[in-house]
Amino acid sequence: MDETVLHRISVLKQERNAVILAHFYQRPEVQDIADFVGDSLELARRASTTDADVIVFCGVHFMAQTAYILSPDKAVLLPQIKAGCPMADMADADDVAALKERHPDAAVVSYVNTTADVKAISDICCTSANAVKVVNSIPADKEIIFVPDRNLGQYIMEQTGRHLILWNGYCNTHDRLTAEELSAAKRLHPEAEVLAHPECRPDVVHMADFVGSTGGMVTHVCDSHAPEFIIGTEVGVIHRMRQLCPDKGFYPASQKLVCPNMKLTSLDNVLKALETMSPRVTVNDDIRSRALLPIERMLAL
Repeated sequence: MDETVLHRISVLKQERNAVILAHFYQRPEVQDIADFVGDSLELARRASTTDADVIVFCGVHFMAQTAYILSPDKAVLLPQIKAGCPMADMADADDVAALKERHPDAAVVSYVNTTADVKAISDICCTSANAVKVVNSIPADKEIIFVPDRNLGQYIMEQTGRHLILWNGYCNTHDRLTAEELSAAKRLHPEAEVLAHPECRPDVVHMADFVGSTGGMVTHVCDSHAPEFIIGTEVGVIHRMRQLCPDKGFYPASQKLVCPNMKLTSLDNVLKALETMSPRVTVNDDIRSRALLPIERMLAL
């Protein structure tokens, strides 16, 4: 890493009173310069409570939107404006509204991996860390629409016994992992615990010893006595696991588990964002006020 870039980021961060938030899927060097690294739920909590004037969000677009919705008085910077989320783009607000019209009494639970427009017509948001808890908080006699991840939705149904009306969306990265590939990884590392993200296909999830969010996985590997782990989520999280547990072995379930959008952000992008105070992410006041309520309901749980 260029020490000049690192030094300049550190200086500007102080001058701007900025906080750098990074998702576990970011490049290792970006994680290393962040003030906080976490999953979607943990980062949302940090964005809602920070006393910084500037939030530099090293993640993808919907995450920066959520940070702005929670902290509209802050300048929210997304260092790589091209970092989007294909799954979030699979749920169009007008189409979700049309489904809601066909089920007028249903509660709309939207995964945080959605646009602000979709959140604005939702009743409550969730992340992979709290999705089961969110669904269990909804009265048992109420119909539920779940947007947009069909795999996470299937996992929630199995865990809660609730029927969900599922949107046909998916994570391009997690949905790539097949049961055959995971079986091959298990043959290579027969003593390893298998961890899977609930965005993976159901047959993959059923093969796992532990299923959870990226934050949940990090906690699990720290608490587990197992010496080795097969990681069924985006490979970026392994960097954090190795930092926390250098004596343990971590193996990606597949070499295909790389999110190209999460890997777009570089240290140069972070530096330029702090220098220029751009690209800035905002949400118009009407959408923001309506999207805030389902996010706050989630955080209240």
